[in-house]
Amino acid sequence: MSGAFPETSPSTRPARSRSAVTFPTDEGARPSTVPHRWAAPVGAVRPSDLPREQPVVERVLQRTDWPLVGVALALSLLGALAIYSTTHMDTGAATAVKHLINLGLGLGLFAVISRLDVYRLRSLTPWVVLLGWAGLALVLVIGKEIYGAKSWIVIGGGFTIQPTEFMKIALCLGLAAILSDRLRPKVAEPGSLQVVLAWTLVFLTLGLVMLQPDLGSGIIIGLMGFGVVALSGANRWWVLAALVGAVTVATVAITSGLLAKHQMDRLTTFLHPEQDPSGTGYQVIQSKIAVGSGGLFGQGYLQGRQAQGGFLPVDESDFIFAVVAEEFGLVGGLLVLLLLVFVVLRALSIAQRTTDVFPRLVAVGIACWFAAQTTENVGMTMGMLPMTGVPLPFVSYGGSSMFAGWIALGLLNAMAIATRSDD
Repeated sequence: MSGAFPETSPSTRPARSRSAVTFPTDEGARPSTVPHRWAAPVGAVRPSDLPREQPVVERVLQRTDWPLVGVALALSLLGALAIYSTTHMDTGAATAVKHLINLGLGLGLFAVISRLDVYRLRSLTPWVVLLGWAGLALVLVIGKEIYGAKSWIVIGGGFTIQPTEFMKIALCLGLAAILSDRLRPKVAEPGSLQVVLAWTLVFLTLGLVMLQPDLGSGIIIGLMGFGVVALSGANRWWVLAALVGAVTVATVAITSGLLAKHQMDRLTTFLHPEQDPSGTGYQVIQSKIAVGSGGLFGQGYLQGRQAQGGFLPVDESDFIFAVVAEEFGLVGGLLVLLLLVFVVLRALSIAQRTTDVFPRLVAVGIACWFAAQTTENVGMTMGMLPMTGVPLPFVSYGGSSMFAGWIALGLLNAMAIATRSDD
């Protein structure tokens, strides 16, 4: 078994029947039974199991992971400052205000998702995955092409939806549901069938994403799948085989011309951007100038030459980290990175605390998602990774990314509530 989070020892687990599980109730009361597929681990706390004398909202608020919420909120507000800095000369405060509106809607989604029973959510996972696939298929038919990828659905009023962002949530749930479905309850690791089904889910999703084509999201989805399978306890040979397969597919895609020309240019330009400084290398060069000119404490808010001069392209979203580094320096850039690292570590901490496999793997998937996306965005901004055009979680401008991020935090919070004891 590969490196997974520690499993509860089979010898210490209560026996579960295939049809129902009995939960302990107050002394002297009849035990209650619930369907096996919705069974929560012994010791888990559901919102419905909390003291009845408290209103539901009060109970949820008392058990909310406020450090996680506070850090994500700080990232979003820092993003609003950076977005205003780079867009105020063109749109005034309008773009920053839209970002704050997206933040408010995201907080509303977080509040709703936090009240979900994560153990009942598992039964809805197939429908969530199908809905996600439907969105990926629909964008291929009616989507609007922007920057060489047909990834956005225009819904009117200047609003767009990027289905790939929400598919990341569905992928976390789908992988967790598949890999937690133990055919033999006392066996800690998933079986071969579960691993094959998990990789099938990943590659079907990856195929739909690459048809857009969206290379950046494709890389994130692949890394999410690899991370969840590796930490699920799957046999190390399955993990190694998947790694070899991924390298093989990537090699074939690069050498056989499957990737579009602009994607190939992005993959190769970051190595020598100076060879085409006014073309494919322009964005990387300008971003590196912005990051390097920030120094230790930055040039000052609203004083960045690259950001204020309009030299940084799509700097409100893809290159937002360059704006932060230029105006707030190394200190500001490290602060953003540390806050994002905290979110990832918090997700892993929630995963480690839960005794049930399904919510554990959902939390692992979310951690892999945020870690991969942060690494890809910051690496691209600093010229260390190919330019792929992915947003920085919670910081970049974009409604779909903001909503998906806060929904993911809502799932983490629901799991934190479910696994927190009354004391």
